[in-house]
Amino acid sequence: MDRTNGGHPRNGARRGPYAVGDERRRRILDAAVEHFAQWGFHASSLARIAKEVGVTQGGLLHHFRSKEDLLVSVLERSEEHDVEQFFTTEFDSAADCFLRLIDLVAYNSRRPGRTRMFNVLVGESSEPGHPAHAFFKRRYDTVVTRLADTLHTAVGTGELLPDTDCTATAQEVLAVMDGHQLQWALAPDSVDMARRLRVYLDRLYRSISAGGAALPPQGA
Repeated sequence: MDRTNGGHPRNGARRGPYAVGDERRRRILDAAVEHFAQWGFHASSLARIAKEVGVTQGGLLHHFRSKEDLLVSVLERSEEHDVEQFFTTEFDSAADCFLRLIDLVAYNSRRPGRTRMFNVLVGESSEPGHPAHAFFKRRYDTVVTRLADTLHTAVGTGELLPDTDCTATAQEVLAVMDGHQLQWALAPDSVDMARRLRVYLDRLYRSISAGGAALPPQGA
């Protein structure tokens, strides 16, 4: 077999027991998403998660040191996936940023387990002692800062009005996104998150863009 770099396959694929371990870890994370979504953190059981995956609780703990470690791993994996899908490149404009947020919300509506898990855990984690408290606090601080910085840049380029309160606007956008997500979780068949967010962000953009411009269509 043609190998490079310490005997690893040239294409970087993991084989044998390493591949089996990676697959088992992925299945544990996928199962944990559904359990945390249904029962929250405190009522979820490592034993039940392990049983669903077909491993012993000791086998699960081989990959994750504790339920707290599993929870943080689930959240970090989800965040990394979202960044890779939608936010690896810088925003071209405030409009580009808003359009990508709409794409993210549309994507979230197609993965109900992860979205319901987020709703449950963000509510639970308002308690400072919750193991996800630090994660969600950091996440919201990071997202608000990046969104506000994008709006500040758009003010500087003349895309947005000079008196735009960028931080308050960023906080408002996240609040609307979370509110729509909660309503969707209660009635997914009657709430189109992406459409509602599009209507809101178009109205917001018209109010803060120079000349009252509308958002361009998706994919434009």
